Amino acid sequence: MAKKQPQKRRPSKRQRRQKVLIYIMVIAMVLSMLTAGLGGIALL
Repeated sequence: MAKKQPQKRRPSKRQRRQKVLIYIMVIAMVLSMLTAGLGGIALL
């Protein structure tokens, strides 16, 4: 068990990029919601 097994199922770059894109989309959505909420409060 001391020898490391060759990583067979290693997340590919595309999968990692997709995950990053999803994170960015979620952050952008939250930021837009926050700014929209702040804008609405400012309008009120």
